[in-house]
Amino acid sequence: MTDDHQALALLLFGVFVAITLAITTWVSRKRRGSAEEFYAGGRLFTPMENGFAIAGDYMSAASFLGISGLIALFGYDGMLYSVGFLVAWLVVLFLVAELVRNCGRFTLADVVAARMRERPVRIATGTSSVTVSVLYLVAQMVGAGTLVALLLGGTSEAARAWTVIGVGALMVIYVSLGKMRATTWIQIVKSVLLLGGTVALTALVLVRFHGDFDRLLLTAAERSGHGDAFLAPGLKYGGDWTARFDFISLGLALVLGTAGLPHILSRFFTVPTARAARRSVVWAIGLIGGFYLMTIVLGFGAAAIIGPEALRASNAAGNTAVPLLALDLGGGAASTGGTVLFALVGAIAFATILAVVAGITLSSSASVAHDLYASLRRRRAQPRSEVAVARVAAVGIGVVAIALGLLARDLNVAFLVGLAFAVAASANLPVLLYSLFWRDFTTRGAVWAVYGGLVPAVLLVLLSPVVSGSPDSLFPGVDFQYFPLQNPGLVSIPLGFVAGWLGTLTSAEVPDEAKHAETEVRALTGAGAV
Repeated sequence: MTDDHQALALLLFGVFVAITLAITTWVSRKRRGSAEEFYAGGRLFTPMENGFAIAGDYMSAASFLGISGLIALFGYDGMLYSVGFLVAWLVVLFLVAELVRNCGRFTLADVVAARMRERPVRIATGTSSVTVSVLYLVAQMVGAGTLVALLLGGTSEAARAWTVIGVGALMVIYVSLGKMRATTWIQIVKSVLLLGGTVALTALVLVRFHGDFDRLLLTAAERSGHGDAFLAPGLKYGGDWTARFDFISLGLALVLGTAGLPHILSRFFTVPTARAARRSVVWAIGLIGGFYLMTIVLGFGAAAIIGPEALRASNAAGNTAVPLLALDLGGGAASTGGTVLFALVGAIAFATILAVVAGITLSSSASVAHDLYASLRRRRAQPRSEVAVARVAAVGIGVVAIALGLLARDLNVAFLVGLAFAVAASANLPVLLYSLFWRDFTTRGAVWAVYGGLVPAVLLVLLSPVVSGSPDSLFPGVDFQYFPLQNPGLVSIPLGFVAGWLGTLTSAEVPDEAKHAETEVRALTGAGAV
């Protein structure tokens, strides 16, 4: 990249950082103190505002950089991520949004602990929520490192490291000072920027092919080197039965994982009523659906205009497809239009990463303070004490995410998010659904459901080709690969549900029918909701 590209992209990104820091500072001075303000923004957001914030939380670096890159490299099979990420919201809309808003206060553990013994349930769900959040954060850190390497015209390890550290520092500032209110407004601003940039790029791709989508697909297939196979299932996941099972595993993780993501669940507590939570999801589905349809155009556009070989030369995982596409659509590396468009896309991608990591860090620090810290103390923690612990936890989580992000820097960001979804679907979704819908569910069942999904999911990832045994692994020089699938969802999700069922059947605890009835009435009517 030329000096003009670097200077303009960094200038635009600097403007965004300045604006968001100003929002954070303003909000931190306006209101302070209460746990409700820190975790839920005072529950004062409208459905439209929260819908834009949910979309901003969900449309991550994996969506903007990773999915388009996978489509550009693998064609039809890459679209699985777009379809899975969108279909997942039907599960959230019909099974989760309103019920969670009525039953919970700040975190997933609040929903489960309403009818269980609090301490073991909060420790289990808090642990799983932090694990999922850290995995999700790693993907954002990898995206940040990839993007800055492209912006600075090289792949310097030092440049990547300092970028990841800088992103980590900013996210800690956003969470510590601005709390949920500032984080939400940052996500709204980012959502508008991302949707605007995606619309512009999609329009330019279609104009390049005179609005002929068939011609776009045929050109992409021709340049891919795979011919018609590029537009048919099986290029990435159809080679053998292992690949096919990986396809099913990934699909399950994507469709079921969203309903268990802590930073998505926490968004339902920022609106005043369950009806507002449902309307928030409707807004989010509209925005997210439009965005993922456009990522399909951008992915095939990158394959047709840039070509897979050039994309792999820039980044083996395809994470730079959209910035390179913007450069070409604007007129090329030597043109003013190319410089401006590339810089805008780079700045939007940075904004995307910052907003998402702020939301994830806030939800994970809430789990540490509100669930783990409050449960491990002998005396009940005071709200101000919880908030102070949450700020410290944000720093610790940021450090862990930075370290893991540097380790996983060569993996595709959409793939990394798929792993986070698998853990969320394995550990959080079973305990959430059982708590809401199973009358006889017990404390042991809740704890077993969480650990019965969490532990196998993490172990299977460690024993999979993701970590060792292949040239693309985190540790290519060693081999302790015993599990053939890259995504553990096909095995770990059923294990989570089975473990919860077994734990309940073997428990000596008598289910409290009165508490279940109270929870059911509260979930369905909102009576007694916070």
